[in-house]
Amino acid sequence: MPMEMWWFIGAAGVLLGLAAALLRPGPARAIAPGPQSVALLRGGRRAAVTVALVALQQRGAVTTGRTGTVRTDGRAPVGVRDPLQLAVHTSLQRQIGVRVVASRPRVQRALDALRDELASAGLLRRDGRWRSARALLYAVPLTITAGLLVTPMTAPNTPLQFAVSAVPVAVAAALGCLRRRTRTAGRLLASLRAEHPLGDRSGDGVLSDGVLMSVALYGDTALRRHVAHFARDGGLLGRGSRDTGFHVHHDATGGGASCGA
Repeated sequence: MPMEMWWFIGAAGVLLGLAAALLRPGPARAIAPGPQSVALLRGGRRAAVTVALVALQQRGAVTTGRTGTVRTDGRAPVGVRDPLQLAVHTSLQRQIGVRVVASRPRVQRALDALRDELASAGLLRRDGRWRSARALLYAVPLTITAGLLVTPMTAPNTPLQFAVSAVPVAVAAALGCLRRRTRTAGRLLASLRAEHPLGDRSGDGVLSDGVLMSVALYGDTALRRHVAHFARDGGLLGRGSRDTGFHVHHDATGGGASCGA
C-alpha cells in the first residue's frame, strides 16, 4: 500500500477509536425501574408516555376525547407525584393525540430526566456521547472518499487500495448499528418479561402496577388486553408497541448491533 494512503487510513482509524470510546456504556448498577422507565427502554418516548396515560386513566384523571385523542376529565390528578405523569396531565389542555402529547416541551423535559437516570445506571448510552459518536462515524466514509480522490492510484495496487479503504467504512457501519440501549438493558428487559408474563385479563377495568408493567413490556398486545376501549378510542395503539430501539425523538429486544432500528 502506498505511503500516501496512510494519512487518511490513519485518520479514519482515529475517528473510529474516538467513536468506539464514546459508545462504550457507563458502568451498570442495579436498579428497579418503574413501568415508565421500562417502556422507555423497550419502545422509546411514545411508549413511556403511553404508560403514563394509562396510569392517569387508572386514577380517573384522563379519558378519551374525539376519536384518536385523549383529554383530562377536568380535575387534578390526586396523589400523582411522578414528574412524567404530571407533565402529561398538564399538557392535556385540549383534546390531542399521543404523539402531540409526547412532543410537548414539559413532557420532553420529563422524558429527558428519565433517560438520564437510565443512562446513569448504564442502561442507555448518554445523549451527548451518542450524538458525538454518530458524527464521528459519519465522518469516516467522508475521510476515506476524500483520501481516495486526492491520493494518486497506481494501477497494480488499485484493488488492494480499495479493499483496505473499505475496512474502516465497514467498521463504521457496524458501530453505527449499535443501539442506544445497552446489552445490560436488553438482559434486564428479558428478565422482566420472564418475571411478568403477559396476563390473560382483557377489557377495561381497575388496573394495577402489574398491568402497567405489562403495558410497558408488551405494548399494544397488553393495551388490547387491559384497556381495550381507552387504547382504541384514545389512539394509543400503533407505534408504541414496536421494539425498534431508542432514538432521539422516538424509539428492540437486543442491545447489540442491529441495523433494523
